[in-house]
Amino acid sequence: MFRVSSLRAAAIAAVIALSGSPSAASAQDSTMQDAQKQAVEGIGKLLEALQMFVKSVPQYSAPEVLPNGDIIIRRVPQKPEPAPEKPQTDDDTSST
Repeated sequence: MFRVSSLRAAAIAAVIALSGSPSAASAQDSTMQDAQKQAVEGIGKLLEALQMFVKSVPQYSAPEVLPNGDIIIRRVPQKPEPAPEKPQTDDDTSST
């Protein structure tokens, strides 16, 4: 009895899957396109993270050797990020 009901359920599932779905080739194409889109987005995020990491690592100039044998490696000063400009409002421009 159990074998008949599981066979019947498998047949019904197969009919439902084949009746309302697009052809296997177009479903596979859309799956590949989705996978490629996700891969491109993931690689883009990884590259952005790598760029932020490289910017966060301090930069150094070429080493200098002093006459007494000391080696100096100077850190390059970081440029301060410009502050965002505030939009002027009507209250700022009027003087009474």
